[in-house]
Amino acid sequence: MRTALTDLVGVRHPIVQTGMGWVSGPRLVTATARAGALGILASATMTPDQLRCAVREVRSRTDAPFGVNLRADAGDARERVRIIVEEGVRVASFALAPSRELIAELKDAGVVVVPSVGARRHAEKVAAWGADAVIVQGGEGGGHTGDVATTVLLPQVVDAVDIPVVAAGGFHDGRGLVAALAYGAAGVAMGTRFLLTSDSTVPDAVKARYLAATAKDITLTTAVDGLPHRMLRTEMVAALEGAGRVRALYQAVRRASRFRRISGLSRPRMVRDGLALRHGKSLTWSQVLLAANTPMLLRAAMVDGRTDAGVMASGQVAALIEDLPSVAELVGRIMAEAEGVCAVVGRYPTLGPSGVSPGPSGPPSPPGD
Repeated sequence: MRTALTDLVGVRHPIVQTGMGWVSGPRLVTATARAGALGILASATMTPDQLRCAVREVRSRTDAPFGVNLRADAGDARERVRIIVEEGVRVASFALAPSRELIAELKDAGVVVVPSVGARRHAEKVAAWGADAVIVQGGEGGGHTGDVATTVLLPQVVDAVDIPVVAAGGFHDGRGLVAALAYGAAGVAMGTRFLLTSDSTVPDAVKARYLAATAKDITLTTAVDGLPHRMLRTEMVAALEGAGRVRALYQAVRRASRFRRISGLSRPRMVRDGLALRHGKSLTWSQVLLAANTPMLLRAAMVDGRTDAGVMASGQVAALIEDLPSVAELVGRIMAEAEGVCAVVGRYPTLGPSGVSPGPSGPPSPPGD
């Protein structure tokens, strides 16, 4: 299926596997690239050296295009950009809108720049700065997200910019892909659906928790880091939501101490990272500490399998997912479903000016004939 996205990045299918911290590593990205979709390495949870090694590992396994996701506000963002350029990565995606200078630096090196946004004005800004495409995530998406549904946000952005738009938030099958294309998107981006594959390195116990989730088990909360964050409702999330300020601060300090030992981060560095995640929001000190710890809270679940102590970011589509196919099986299934849906839609008759479907041999006969 050829779209503006496939032409831009050189993949066979208009499907993007998003960069999920602790999840989108070389194994998942390689499987996605081999399946003909665009895999994105999540670099925010890697050191620069680990990022370079991960890129080389994927490159050693496949010649297909893939990308790297960056945090535009990271202190070492330029170092990571240099790694992307030096290693010949095809695509750079950003969780936050990158600066005009970063976009220009990447484009001058021949890298395709695809920021992720959650509002029309942000899409317009990065498009004016030279972004090659944009991923638009509606409120259904997992992790940090907005409050506007994809079905409302997507057509707004498609109408506002003249670069390819990739739809994210609420997609998991071929029907969703066709719907996104009908809205004017050039493809879809999915996180939760790729997390729930056999190629994902997420522990089986965590995957089982996702598969068992119903729509009521997926919540949008600000209790973790002060920002709207869609995730599975766990014991820890419920405790944070029910805690008062004093208790929340105590829990945050205790967890901060524990995760500081695991991560090796200094206290000042953790506070700086937490403050950098505020994005203009007014956070309590407990939220600042938790914001700094969010990557480690994700690691507790996605790497260590601690469903009781970790954060499990999740799109609402987790309630619709019931199996763990390989990435190749998933992409093949989505494309087959999309072709089937297109065939069915193509059989619907179009109505003539009178509201009557034209017959196979021409316009309908007048009533009464």
